[in-house]
Amino acid sequence: QVQLVESGGGLVQAGGSLRLSCAASGRIFRVDDMGWYRQAPGKQRELVARITDGGSTNYADSVKGRFTISRDNAKNTVYLQMNSLKPEDTAVYYCNIEIWQIWQLRNYWGQGTQVTVSS
Repeated sequence: QVQLVESGGGLVQAGGSLRLSCAASGRIFRVDDMGWYRQAPGKQRELVARITDGGSTNYADSVKGRFTISRDNAKNTVYLQMNSLKPEDTAVYYCNIEIWQIWQLRNYWGQGTQVTVSS
């Protein structure tokens, strides 16, 4: 079994910063790509940022220059540093991690953490 635990969400004023963390534990042979998604009320879940096992990153246009994704492979943890937050960043943020369990690649989601940005 694999568990993903997210932390770091909360309430912040526009222009502020938050840092999200997501740690994976359990039966892990190797961690592949890691990412963050978000879902605002009444909207579909959307990609925020992803990082490959080699460290390549990609971001949604709406967060480029404000958010930074990073990973600590020794801790099986992915981070999302969010700066210059805007009210439209308000959403539930979910981490997504691809994990090799010996010969099988599986996709896991975190439980979600609420980020609320007040104007």
